[in-house]
Amino acid sequence: MTGQQPRSHEDTPHADEMPMLGLGTWQNDDPEECRTAVETALNAGYRHVDTAQVYGNEAEVGEGIERANVDREDVFLATKVWIENLAPEDVHETARASLDRLGVDSVDLLYVHWPAHEYEPEPTLDAFNELYDDGLVDRIGVSNFQPDQLAEAVDVSAAPVFANQFECHPLLQQRDLRDACAEHDVEVVAYSPLARGEVFRIEELTDIADKHDASAAQVSLAWLREKGVTTIPKATSEAHVLDNLKSLALDLDDEDVAAIDAIDRANRRVDPDFGPWNR
Repeated sequence: MTGQQPRSHEDTPHADEMPMLGLGTWQNDDPEECRTAVETALNAGYRHVDTAQVYGNEAEVGEGIERANVDREDVFLATKVWIENLAPEDVHETARASLDRLGVDSVDLLYVHWPAHEYEPEPTLDAFNELYDDGLVDRIGVSNFQPDQLAEAVDVSAAPVFANQFECHPLLQQRDLRDACAEHDVEVVAYSPLARGEVFRIEELTDIADKHDASAAQVSLAWLREKGVTTIPKATSEAHVLDNLKSLALDLDDEDVAAIDAIDRANRRVDPDFGPWNR
């Protein structure tokens, strides 16, 4: 295996640890659907919820957390500062606005959403460090950073860079980037871990799913967990929320892992013009 080593997962860990399965909320822009998905996930056993300023649903995420039968301190809550808000004064203003929308005093993890537009390594990360020093964020992270950008961020930030969130799944395995994160002791968080549904059409994954009486989604999430990668699949229905949760009980054998490792594709599903790989 490459990248980070697997970490153990507790069913209901305290938020001082990042659970390896979280609920993603990108494009969950129906207010009641978002509230219900968060509430359903937390009541089912999830303890990690991921959102962002640009998703437009921070208030609904906060309301879903409030409605769930779970203490706030047991939820690992992450959000991200959008690319237009990465000048230092905007970081301070919009991060506080995010806390207000979420209805919390602090978040467990605050990310730089992309290294683009107003992002400048030292000024931006200095502002993040000030939020960290003020106790408004417990950890700082980056998202969509390539190896050289990650190395620079780690170098200029006084506070540890806790995580790098980026697209990662069996069809975009990101070995070099995972290795870079391991080199800098930075956690990997995978968004779109189901390749926007493409995993259901991949024979290698469906064959392994049939072998284990599981779903292709569970296989993809279990493979990422084997690589030490935290995943935040989006799910809105109770059925999908519960199906993804079952991935925690799926143990892939060496043959399964090798078969997925051998998938030779580079199918990027999230590819904006400002993505650093497009420069």
